[in-house]
Amino acid sequence: MAPGLYLHVPFCATVCPYCDFAVVVGDVERRERFVRSLIAETGLWGDADAGAWEGFDTIYFGGGTPSLVEPDQLDRILAAISSRLRPADDPWIFLEANPEDVTVERLRAWRALGVRTLSLGVQSFDPTALEFLGRGHTPDQARRAVEAAATAGFSTLSIDLIYGLPGQSEAAWRSDLETAVALGPDHLSCYQLTVHEKTVFGVRKRRGELEEMPEDRQAVLFLLTHRLLRDAGLPGYEACSFAREPEHRSRHNTKYWDHTPYLGLGPSAHSFAGRRRWWNHRSLGAWQRSVDAGERPIQATEELGDRELALERLMLGLRTSVGVDVEALAISCGVDLTRDSPRLERLIADGLVERDGRYLRATLRGLAVADGIARDLAP
Repeated sequence: MAPGLYLHVPFCATVCPYCDFAVVVGDVERRERFVRSLIAETGLWGDADAGAWEGFDTIYFGGGTPSLVEPDQLDRILAAISSRLRPADDPWIFLEANPEDVTVERLRAWRALGVRTLSLGVQSFDPTALEFLGRGHTPDQARRAVEAAATAGFSTLSIDLIYGLPGQSEAAWRSDLETAVALGPDHLSCYQLTVHEKTVFGVRKRRGELEEMPEDRQAVLFLLTHRLLRDAGLPGYEACSFAREPEHRSRHNTKYWDHTPYLGLGPSAHSFAGRRRWWNHRSLGAWQRSVDAGERPIQATEELGDRELALERLMLGLRTSVGVDVEALAISCGVDLTRDSPRLERLIADGLVERDGRYLRATLRGLAVADGIARDLAP
């Protein structure tokens, strides 16, 4: 596969209490300065590494809230990418947006810029859940945004949802899923709520004001998600990802899962090539100061050894419907899973994984505990 390009837009109207991403609240002037710095960062990767990144075929605007950036600013960023990084002809452009930012005019502008996958951060259609999650839209706004986007001509329309909220019932989550399916998206991403230590939710948890949903209850909702969406014509192709047809699967995220090289620009953005991973300064200020000084804003770098690379490939591969190529793993990392056959046979007998030729896949039950299976199999 060709390389991919990720651009992190760190701005949000407000910071959600569960969010652990590198985000800030920024005014118009601060966003414009960021755009200028992001354009400058593209130049820092242009000439010296043109061969390494030439021909990347996906461009992903994530965040944060990329829909807060004006269409003319997105146009300037894309023009810089085209002239300095030499992407493939007609790359597949992804844009994340919040429902409250969706207007007919913006939808037309995004399509004119070449956006082909629009991902709407709905998170829930339940007003109580939206309030708990600190979202800035209502259920009606979410529905109207999805309906408007569905007629705007995007190749793939995706909806993001969050489940596993404290006290959430199966009926409430089923209602969210059924509402989303009825709106006819091509793709759904369904994420379990995770409470991170440094977030508002993390503070509430430490104070005893918030209690996470027990793992066994989360597992029930996980299985409900996969079964309901499969029956609705949106089978899961990754633990959190569901698509009507293979062409609606995320071309960009697939690069993360199979270790295809990708370059990340913007604060906190990660990159990967071969066995090397590096990431930018998380702080917007630190990132901006490095770029303004003409330096690549890299905070740290790591080289993955055979064991680390094998564990990542197991953890990422077992989360997908493709699974892990056992033969390729042995060649690239020197890890032959068949050497410890009793351990593998036990997982197969327990109904957690299955062998299909050279591929090892997690069953639906196994998918719910895929990370644990990967650690069990890793050297």
